[in-house]
Formats: sequence, structure tokens, C-alpha cells
Amino acid sequence: MRPGVSPDTFPPRGHEAKRLSIVDAAAGVFCREGFAGANIDLIAVEAGVSRQTVYNHHGDKEKLFIAVVRDLTERCNAGIFATIATFPDQPGDLEADLIGFAVRLNQNCICNRDGKFLRKLIQTEGERYPELFAEWREQGPGRTWPAIAARFARLAYGGYLAIDDPDVAARQFLGLVNAELQTTFMLGGTPGEDEVVQSATSGVRTFLRAFGKRPSPTSLKRHAALANA
Repeated sequence: MRPGVSPDTFPPRGHEAKRLSIVDAAAGVFCREGFAGANIDLIAVEAGVSRQTVYNHHGDKEKLFIAVVRDLTERCNAGIFATIATFPDQPGDLEADLIGFAVRLNQNCICNRDGKFLRKLIQTEGERYPELFAEWREQGPGRTWPAIAARFARLAYGGYLAIDDPDVAARQFLGLVNAELQTTFMLGGTPGEDEVVQSATSGVRTFLRAFGKRPSPTSLKRHAALANA
């Protein structure tokens, strides 16, 4: 908001527009100041509303923080499920197709603004205020990880991968494809496209070394026989 300008100067906004403005402003303030350092007055100023309007919509700082986490989780989930819809269930080139999926997942869900805000809040406040993230655990990883695991189970069923536990494989995949981005994240940066592609590529190749379909003993003997012929 411009210095010296009262919230009353702005054009009237509807209930939903005000709610979104408050949540977006609160997300930025909580990420910048932390839960303990944030206050309703600062959030109201950045949202362009009165202090009382914030209280009318959310009640208090804790409830506002929960609303921020819920809103970010819902938006991140929407991006994740849209990206999961592009998962290569019948890949032509398994490595290339999984790399493409990993790049989309990183770009659309992890490196974007909502993913960055949510990750920062979890990293800085999760240990001190675990109760504030109870809904996130259920509605975030509790929904998205099983959905990704189901896709890997299909690849295993189709003979593309050797997987005993799809849940473990999905978690390993997610950890590997953004492993090389963690330093950039910790320093508050946003990875560039080349960095995202490199991380996805090395992660997928490591994943396939662990879970790629292994040739059967019969197949190995056949190849050995042909090589010695």
C-alpha cells in the first residue's frame, strides 16, 4: 500500500477479493517475519484493509496462519494433480518421459511462488508450531503422495519398473528429482530452467538405477550366449 494512503481510499472490494488479499499479504508477511514476528497490523497494511477487517475474516493470527497454509496447500495440490495427469503411464522412452514429468513437477509445483511460500513456512515454523501444520500433513502429502505412488504402481504392473513398494518408490523419486535444488532453496533463491532440468535428469537416472526393470536370468544367459557365439 502507498505511504499515507488509508485503506478506505481504495475502491470497494467484495468479500472473496478481500479474503484473498488478506491471505496473500499474510503469506508474504509470515514468510518474511516468521509467525512470531508477524502482526495483524502489518498484514492489514500490506493487504490494503483495516485491522478490524482482518479480524472479521480470520479471528486471530493463529487462525489466519492456518488459513494461509490451507490456501497454499490447496493451490499447490491443484498444480500437483494437474501435473500428475501428465504422468507417462505408457512411456515410449521411460527415462526421457520421467525426466519431462519431473521437470514439470518442479517448475509447476515446487519452484513457483506458492510452493516457495509453503516450503519456507514448513521449514521455519514446522518444528516450533507442528499443530499449525496438521491439516497440511493430511491434505498435502496425505493426498498427493498416494496419487503419485499409484502411477508408479501402474508402471511396475506394466513391466516398466521393478518396484516392491510404490509408496517408497514415489517418495524416493520426489526426493531425488529436486535434490540438487535444495541449496538454492535454502538460500532463498529460485532455480533457473537449466538447474531444474539438470536436477530432474540426474534424479531420474539415479531412480532408474534403483528401480529400473532388471533383465531376467534367462535373458542374461541369452545375451551372454549371443556375445560368445
